[in-house]
Amino acid sequence: MQDNSPAQPAVDLRGVVKRFGTMTAVDHLDLTIRSGEFFTMLGASGCGKTTTLRLIAGFELPTEGQILISGQDVSDIPAYQRPVHTVFQSYALFPHLTILDNVAFPLRVRRLPRAEQRARAMAALEMVQMGRYGDRKPSQLSGGQQQRVALARALVNEPTVLLLDEPLGALDLKLRKEMQLELKDMQRRLGITFVFVTHDQEEALTLSDRIALMQGGRIVQLDTPANLYNAPQSLYAAEFIGETNLIPARMVSADHGSSVVEALGQTYRAEGTTASAGAAVTLALRPERVRREPAGTGPVGELVEIDFIGTDLRLTYRMADGSKVIVRQQNSGGIPPAIGERMPLGFETDSLRIFTS
Repeated sequence: MQDNSPAQPAVDLRGVVKRFGTMTAVDHLDLTIRSGEFFTMLGASGCGKTTTLRLIAGFELPTEGQILISGQDVSDIPAYQRPVHTVFQSYALFPHLTILDNVAFPLRVRRLPRAEQRARAMAALEMVQMGRYGDRKPSQLSGGQQQRVALARALVNEPTVLLLDEPLGALDLKLRKEMQLELKDMQRRLGITFVFVTHDQEEALTLSDRIALMQGGRIVQLDTPANLYNAPQSLYAAEFIGETNLIPARMVSADHGSSVVEALGQTYRAEGTTASAGAAVTLALRPERVRREPAGTGPVGELVEIDFIGTDLRLTYRMADGSKVIVRQQNSGGIPPAIGERMPLGFETDSLRIFTS
């Protein structure tokens, strides 16, 4: 008979609170992380994401609430007894040990037979494509190679959950992007639950199956990358994830979440808040959802700034009311528009969102 019961969550936080004196770092957090997913906690400094990771790891104990890993309550269990391993931004490799011995070190602490230590350490190095560097010292490796070794050392204990605390933060941009792809590929191959912490929104969107956007020790929105970007549920989410045009508007009418607003001398129907008629609201729209329409009837803006971003052009238009609207359009290689051009702008209305100001 086929077992259709749901898989045990990898991590389950139930009403978790963490206070440091009078400061609440994590505020009654309920969170379920599925087994085998790449889960990211995203937010600005001080939002509680790293504290939450440390609570899962056991480096901090909750003031209130429960933490379960694979169904086991580990709320009071010390870090070394939890089936998790943490990779930090600092690689924390022992400089006097070879790469192989660095990776084998957790197994040595567990007093496993030396032959097993070596075999498992070499297998872990092969996972991260570092098998031929086993006899080198950390100082002989690049930053990216050292990061792979730190990952191998984390994987050698075969953790149920791998916790990653901004592990790519010390790498240069090109290497960081390469390691992002490697991390995602590794997670898919191994099937281990990855819990990743970052303040880098692009990194979160690239890597994650789901993202918890955090603010003030709470989750503002828990969603897939596509939903978080395309359908933010709050003004904070719209501002934090990607670039967003925030246009002052006035509510005209509301009907079951689909409202009519007035902005830039035009009326638009959009999803979002159901504020009362006449209320000040904000109309949000991604720059790539705005079009230059020479023959259009939309609001007219004056081009005041052009930014070349490789594949794209970022065009900033000043509108009649003094607000600015940014347009992102593909760089076709032709002659860009000229500063001072006046152009009607068209909005993709199915991408408009309304938020209270």
